Amino acid sequence: MEILDAYDLTGSFRDAGELAGCSHHTVARYVAARDAGGQVEQSAARAQVIDPFLAKVEEWVERSKGKVRADIAHDKLLGLGYAGSERTTRRAVAKAKKAYRSGNTRVHRPWVTEPGMWAQYDFGDGPRVAGVKTILLCAWLAWSRTRVIIPILDKTLPSVFAALDGCFRLFGGVPTFLLTDNEKTVSIDHVAGIAVRNPGMVAFARHYGVTVHTCMPADPASKGGTEATVKLAKADLVPTEANLLDEYASFAELEAACAAFTAQVNSRVHRATRRAPAAMLAEERRRLHPVPAAMLAEERRRLHPVPAAPYTAAFGLTRRVPANTPMVTFEAGQYSVPHTLLGEQVWVRVHGAGSGEQIVIVHLGDAGPVEVARHGRATPGSPKIDDAHFPPAPAGALARTPKARTTAEEAFLAIGEGAALWLVEAAAAGTVRMRVKMADAVTLAALRGTAEVDWALGHAAVHERFAEADLVSILDHHATAATGPARTASEDRSLTQGTAAWAGYGLTLDVTDTTTTSTDRNGARR
Repeated sequence: MEILDAYDLTGSFRDAGELAGCSHHTVARYVAARDAGGQVEQSAARAQVIDPFLAKVEEWVERSKGKVRADIAHDKLLGLGYAGSERTTRRAVAKAKKAYRSGNTRVHRPWVTEPGMWAQYDFGDGPRVAGVKTILLCAWLAWSRTRVIIPILDKTLPSVFAALDGCFRLFGGVPTFLLTDNEKTVSIDHVAGIAVRNPGMVAFARHYGVTVHTCMPADPASKGGTEATVKLAKADLVPTEANLLDEYASFAELEAACAAFTAQVNSRVHRATRRAPAAMLAEERRRLHPVPAAMLAEERRRLHPVPAAPYTAAFGLTRRVPANTPMVTFEAGQYSVPHTLLGEQVWVRVHGAGSGEQIVIVHLGDAGPVEVARHGRATPGSPKIDDAHFPPAPAGALARTPKARTTAEEAFLAIGEGAALWLVEAAAAGTVRMRVKMADAVTLAALRGTAEVDWALGHAAVHERFAEADLVSILDHHATAATGPARTASEDRSLTQGTAAWAGYGLTLDVTDTTTTSTDRNGARR
């Protein structure tokens, strides 16, 4: 730049050379390059010690698909006679990797979808609930970016079918195509690169009128919509140190959290569409989101209707819950279901084997198939019962409470809880003349106060004092104790009879003689 500036100042090659301290031929060459629109000549590249080995470095980068480490490449070069430094090797490997990536980078083209055309689903690891692992089925409606998260306990066909049916009903329709990964529930094999569909999934797709497609194996980029949905769901629903979530107490609590998360993400404005997914899906949200009405109902209007009867072929055997007990019988064992299903039809199936075998019970409601119970294997005579499936039991013979049947009983029980406790304990102790004693307690309550008598009856029940005058004795003692401290004998003036009078028993002392004699019981002198 100094050479060109000197030439612009003087207009002479020689004068510019003198000012810049170089030859006038150099000035002429730089000026000619600038006038031709080219770049000023750079210094010529010098030969490096690694040049004979560059072909080998490029081969290693190609074989490792751009993942070879520079230190590994340097060790290999040393074995080939390379005498350069590791720094030179790192520069050569970095340059070769850059060239490899520029020629092998996967270029993504934006996916422009149509309303009601595509939906995707995938699975993510959910939180543990009571030590049991859960799975999050994450569905994504491509055009409106509507997300649905449904927790399940396993990835078997019935569980997946039930969750997908719930997704379709939350979407408000069935899309034309359903894209997912190559799970065994979808693809059982690949022949010449062609996925062989699971017959159960084929029957399911035929029932709902949807075409199931799978992405390339080990290629998550081909279903990036659900990959992002799984990432968001795991970040917001699985307890971690980042989100400070507490553990879920029950599976129902996890389901409520998933429903709240679904409502939250679908009500926020999406950065790609600049509209909320719920607004693009449902027409009834028109007042909340002022966008054209045609766009509001575009997605749901183009979805196919969801069949009224869900696909039940994979849910197991049908059983009818009796009208008076929420128990179903399956393979000689009995299993409980929620008492709200009395008289309803359920489906029962077996999941797992060995020690992990489970009996899964599904019910079809207005919102589609829902898993209502999951038990271990029962044996004849030993049913599997979940206490939460039954309503609170009425009081039986072991939990009776006093109920007044006469005016006298009502007056006695009106004294308070102490009276009720006295009645129960006195009856259990076989107390006689109970009605007379109850009438006396009512009279005492009128004379000395209900609270005082209720307290005395409670103490009489606790200490099992049910005699005729016990209640009056307790009342008098309580009244005396309330006037001042009780009088007790001190330790130095004890009223206990001593044993000093018995010290000389059997001995007779004669003090008239200097010789001490004694007489025993028979009169003999000693």
